[in-house]
Amino acid sequence: MRKAIMIIAAMLALFTGQAMAQRCLPGISAVEIKADMADGFYTGNSRDCGYSLGVFYSVYKGSANIWSFGGEYLQTYKPYGAKGRIPVAQFTGEVGYNLHLLSDYSQTFHLYGGVLALGGYETVNWGKSVLSDGSTLHDGDNFIYGGALTLEADFYLSDKIALTTNIKERFTFGSDVQIFHTQYGVGVKFIIE
Repeated sequence: MRKAIMIIAAMLALFTGQAMAQRCLPGISAVEIKADMADGFYTGNSRDCGYSLGVFYSVYKGSANIWSFGGEYLQTYKPYGAKGRIPVAQFTGEVGYNLHLLSDYSQTFHLYGGVLALGGYETVNWGKSVLSDGSTLHDGDNFIYGGALTLEADFYLSDKIALTTNIKERFTFGSDVQIFHTQYGVGVKFIIE
C-alpha cells in the first residue's frame, strides 16, 4: 500500500502543471488566409513570376486529417519583348484532403501532405488580344481544371491561432500559357468550433 501511494505521489509530481492542448480534434473547423509566391520570388517589377492569395475553410476529421474548401487568385506574368510583361490571372475553386504526417508531443507543430482538385477560369492580358505595340496575342481566356500536391506545416501560437507555411505544386489543364506552377508562402489559420 505504501508503494502504491509513493507511485501515485511521484506521478502527480511529474505531471502537475502539464496540460496538453485539445487541437485537431474531429469536428473542429478553421478559416485560413494564405499569401504565396508563384514560380519564383515576386517583386513589383518581376517579369516571369507572380503571387497568389487564397481563403480556405477546413474541417478536421479523425487522426487530425483535414478536408479543405476554398478559392484562390493566382497572378503571374510572362516576359514580352525587352522589358514588357503580359499578365495571366487564374481564379479557382479548390477542394483538398490533407493527411496528417507528423506532430510534436505538445501539439504545437503539425505537418500535412495533401492533394487537391481545382477548377476555374484563366484570363490572359485581361482579355485584350492586341498588345501595346500592336501585336496580336493568340493565347486566350479559358476554363481550367487540374489539381495540386501540397506540403503544409502549422505552428500553433494558441489554441485558436496558427501560423502556416506551405509548398504547392499546381497543374492546370486547359491553359494556353502554362500547366505547372510552384507556389510557396505563409498563412494564418483561425480555429473555430
